[in-house]
Amino acid sequence: MKPKKTGAALPPNILIFDMDGVLIDVSGSYRKAIEETIRLYLQVCLQFRDAANPPVLDRAVSLFKAAGGFNNDWDLTSGLLFYLLSLSGLPASLKRRTFSSIEETVAYLQRESSGSSVRMPKAINLSRLSSFLETVKASGGGLKGIRRVFQGSWDGWVYGFGGLDRTNVVKRIFQEVYLGRKFISCYPLKRLFYRGKGYYLSEKMLIPVKVLSVLRRKIRLGIATGRPRFEAELALKRFRLPAYFKSIITLDECMEEEGRLFDATGRRLKCTKPHPFSLQKAIEEIGHPAPRCGYVGDTVDDIRAARALKRKTPVLAFGFIPPPGNRPLEKTLKKAGADAVIRRPEELLRFASQSGRFATLRRLK
Repeated sequence: MKPKKTGAALPPNILIFDMDGVLIDVSGSYRKAIEETIRLYLQVCLQFRDAANPPVLDRAVSLFKAAGGFNNDWDLTSGLLFYLLSLSGLPASLKRRTFSSIEETVAYLQRESSGSSVRMPKAINLSRLSSFLETVKASGGGLKGIRRVFQGSWDGWVYGFGGLDRTNVVKRIFQEVYLGRKFISCYPLKRLFYRGKGYYLSEKMLIPVKVLSVLRRKIRLGIATGRPRFEAELALKRFRLPAYFKSIITLDECMEEEGRLFDATGRRLKCTKPHPFSLQKAIEEIGHPAPRCGYVGDTVDDIRAARALKRKTPVLAFGFIPPPGNRPLEKTLKKAGADAVIRRPEELLRFASQSGRFATLRRLK
């Protein structure tokens, strides 16, 4: 008698994608928005003399992503600000204050930093940053982990909490930079920090439409992204992609679930990746009677989310490495538990074949 096929031995009938770094190239948008937000925060709010030419931050951002816990780019921006300030010589501040407007918050920061002679390091020692992020990971990871490591130091200098109209200067700058003129379409606020074109305009497709066209004829497609819905739809409509996906789960749905759980339990729980909520929600919306899912992501948190979901649903975690390749990222994703790594978008077409066992996995490893 032949052994019974398990869900993991069969091809997927659902394929869910992360957006940033998988469907969409964000190297010139979100990644650059992190750097520009840091530059503007240091220059405008803290009046650093050399903030116009901060150290190259691209590798630092990659290390934060690889550490896990920084799937949210607003948190990553705040975390990197904390780290840079710890190197700058700026006196530690242990207290946060509440203000009635974003202008009042910025005025306070300018007043407190007035006359400061601190400077940014010309370069970031990546080895020391890696060691620091390991300590952060051991302290719970993410922005909370950074604040634990620094024991609240510099909290009074990094205003990345609350509303965009009052104290969340980090998010306010980031959103103005990323959205440009679209900022006022998303928020009923004027632009204060950035008047140029939105960085979202530099985004490109990573997975060709012709690949998605073949896939959707054979299997059901979905998206589980950390983007707010407005920004997810901005990209999907720009590239004419909504019709390809039967479910699109965004940050908005995760926050709604967090609110529901708080109302029910009184506890504040995070439902963004690496929590599997967005993947599970997408599968439920797609509605296959016997789901076997593959999730395609490019960060440690993507892989962890898929692995967490395995306890409930047959799912395989696929790390995505867009051309021309990235060996350090590939090793990081495999270490995080990726079942296989996809190095070229065309490799996804193997999932369109519904015959035989899941030999695809062996070919991709």
